[in-house]
Amino acid sequence: MAPIAVGDTLPDGTLAYFDQDDQLQQASMHSLASGKKVVLFGVPGAFTPTCSMKHVPGFIESGDKLKAKGIDEILLISVNDPFVMKAWAKTYPENKHVKFLADGSAAYTHALGLELDLSEKGLGVRSKRFSLLVDSLRVKAANIESGGEFTVSGAEDILKAL
Repeated sequence: MAPIAVGDTLPDGTLAYFDQDDQLQQASMHSLASGKKVVLFGVPGAFTPTCSMKHVPGFIESGDKLKAKGIDEILLISVNDPFVMKAWAKTYPENKHVKFLADGSAAYTHALGLELDLSEKGLGVRSKRFSLLVDSLRVKAANIESGGEFTVSGAEDILKAL
């Protein structure tokens, strides 16, 4: 399957997250993004160094700037279970805008064509590092990293595309 690209429609799929009341929720991507301008970014794993120290903090720190430029939702996806994503989210008490979404079986990551097989490292199938700018389900910018790089998918790259 080809990776998602500019001009494509964001596929639908179900993801899990914990809401403000600490209740486990299931939501379709289309319910989160339909009729909205959203940033969807993905990382290979919760609590991993580049994800935890660079990629996620960049979006948390840029949340207000992104919102000021018309972004309705900032959605983070990772191939982890919702309990891990909840615990990871709690390590960022300053977070006001990033929603941590779990793609436990990598089904949504597969629908995006962005799987990264890290089985040799004992991590199984994960997500490539990426960021997408999406307007009413249509991809306007697709920043997809190669391998373990972090050069084109940060918050600053999305801000440049706005």
